[in-house]
Amino acid sequence: MLKHVEHIGLAVADLATANALYTKLLGTEPYKMEEVESEGVMTSFFQTGQSKIELLAATTPQSPIAQFIEKRGEGIHHIAFEVADIHVEMERLKAEGFRLLNETPKRGADNKLICFIHPKSAHGVLVELCQSIPDGDDA
Repeated sequence: MLKHVEHIGLAVADLATANALYTKLLGTEPYKMEEVESEGVMTSFFQTGQSKIELLAATTPQSPIAQFIEKRGEGIHHIAFEVADIHVEMERLKAEGFRLLNETPKRGADNKLICFIHPKSAHGVLVELCQSIPDGDDA
């Protein structure tokens, strides 16, 4: 079961410029910046009430974010939902006919296990499932 919107991911060309803009817009600094080498991305997180804004900037020209920006420009990349048990949700959604982009959860930014649902399965929206990894757990 999807608990709540965990974050909205925004693809940006220049992370420093986007951080400055969103700091002004939201009235707060990012609480965390983190590179996810496996995805070729640098992330920056802003807390907005119970949800977050994640800025994503490519660190390599081959990264999915670089390809997204080249194709569509900057903007909303994905919406992420917190789940209690990512394995259970992945099985449930597969049984409901959704196409998952990865067969097993992988480690993402902000201490999460993640899985993406193909946009063609969700009316053109890239959906991310995420589950917090307990402190000290190497998942």
